[in-house]
Amino acid sequence: MPKLFTFIFAFILLSIPARAEKINLTADEKVEWHQNEQKMVAVGNAVATKKDLTVKADKMTGFYKSVKGEKSSITSVHAAGNVRAKTPTATAFGDTLDYDLVKEEMVLIGKPARIKTATETISARDKITYYPKEQKAIARGDVVADNKENKIHSDIMIAYFEKNAQGQMEMKRVEIFDHAKIVTQNAVAYADRGLYLPGAAKAYLYDNVKITQDGSELYGDKAETDLNTGISKLVSKTKGKRVSGVFKEKSSAEKSKK
Repeated sequence: MPKLFTFIFAFILLSIPARAEKINLTADEKVEWHQNEQKMVAVGNAVATKKDLTVKADKMTGFYKSVKGEKSSITSVHAAGNVRAKTPTATAFGDTLDYDLVKEEMVLIGKPARIKTATETISARDKITYYPKEQKAIARGDVVADNKENKIHSDIMIAYFEKNAQGQMEMKRVEIFDHAKIVTQNAVAYADRGLYLPGAAKAYLYDNVKITQDGSELYGDKAETDLNTGISKLVSKTKGKRVSGVFKEKSSAEKSKK
């Protein structure tokens, strides 16, 4: 049985400089302390825990800064290989995770990087950046938000989190930018940008909106999609401009199937 190595170190959160918090770092193979390079390396099922955050990876490196007459403080953490970061309400998966404590920024990269909550999964080809202080995540590159029944696609999504009545963090709104697309069981909607409200199961699309269904197409300025029913409502926000469409007439064969 591999021996379990444990090393405990403390870092100062820059947003709360008077308060020190401890990270507990464990590994199956080894934990090394490189004093000259001012870093600590955990290898083999490395696990770092802090309050309501647990990060697991094949290898984890913590970089710290020493100031004469003061306690050393961790400035950044790099996790690599089968990365999984877990909070009470979400789990993130990727190949690497970089946590910059100075910038208060976590960058997750994978093939793809994923964040999974109780109701949906957001994945990104390029990266997902999370800002703990702002409770915000930005996903970039072929981004998909999937709630099992519907999928929302775009190049960039910005998700905002808030505490619910039980004091738990949950995703409240997702802003959608560039090549927005919503795929439901009934139709596919396209637009330049949009807004997704997970709690209300609603999605709104704006500018150059097109909805396709059974070969027919509708065009407008704004669309509202109920993700529970899959029904989309299309409107025009410009006075005097009408909603337009191209409708496909069902063939005799299609009609006879009903």
